[in-house]
Amino acid sequence: MSQFKRLFVMLGPQMRHSPALQRAAGLADTCGALLDLNVFVDDVDTFGLMSDSRERERLLEHNRQWLADEAEQLSNAGLDVSTEILLTRDPLRSALEQVERLGCDLLIKDVQHEPVLKRLLVTPLDWQLLKDSPVAVHLVSDIRLPLPRQIAAAVDLHSAGAGEHLDDQVIASAHALALQCNAELHLLHVCDAAKTHIADFGAGTVTMPGFDGSVRTAQRTAFNHLGDRHQVPLERRHFLEGPATRAIAQFVVHSRMDVIVMGSHRHDALQTFLGGTTAHVVEHPLCNVLAIKAVR
Repeated sequence: MSQFKRLFVMLGPQMRHSPALQRAAGLADTCGALLDLNVFVDDVDTFGLMSDSRERERLLEHNRQWLADEAEQLSNAGLDVSTEILLTRDPLRSALEQVERLGCDLLIKDVQHEPVLKRLLVTPLDWQLLKDSPVAVHLVSDIRLPLPRQIAAAVDLHSAGAGEHLDDQVIASAHALALQCNAELHLLHVCDAAKTHIADFGAGTVTMPGFDGSVRTAQRTAFNHLGDRHQVPLERRHFLEGPATRAIAQFVVHSRMDVIVMGSHRHDALQTFLGGTTAHVVEHPLCNVLAIKAVR
């Protein structure tokens, strides 16, 4: 039985057969999920380009026709499809309201790569969705095939508690997706020892001799125990070292992994501004991320 029953696809007015739409159609086809295609048209008229109501209506009608044609093709292929166009000034709120109203359990969207300067001034919509969406979010940047063939569950190896529980949820979701898509399941962890041995005593940082090695040994042991418990073959376990975002991006480039499944939870204000590891991984042009929400 599939873990996803209704897929919410968030599209822009100029998107046609985008990677996210291809992935959504592939998933809906393999699991029999309902497919909700939603085109979001920005109603903010910053430069006065939409002051002519006829121009606005022309844009909306163009998208209505495309959605109707796309829905007909997908329906002819055996998919259950619904469509809607939303004219909104707040795409985040509109999307979350739609997800709740329709009862969707997965939000799928193309990654919107933003310039670094813009990210410093305005929190990207993709980051906001990762933080605020009540359901899993699949952000798609690059696609080789409609269905993923290699899926990696990225775990944090928290100590016992909510973090450990989230690791199990991530692996369970990745495993379910792999079974659904007939894909390989991999297990991934990045050990960043630099973040685990820095202590601030008001006069700089302190590092104890040999601590790096102890951290790596402990995390590798925990990683292998997790892999054993979830029966992941040794050749599909990847224990990396270094800054998490960079290490995961390099891993995707060299392995051509189709999807990285990661945990996502609400951050505090500072983390929301800077973006968590999941949000930064999304910024890599080859990374497709499935963010699983923490369930208590």
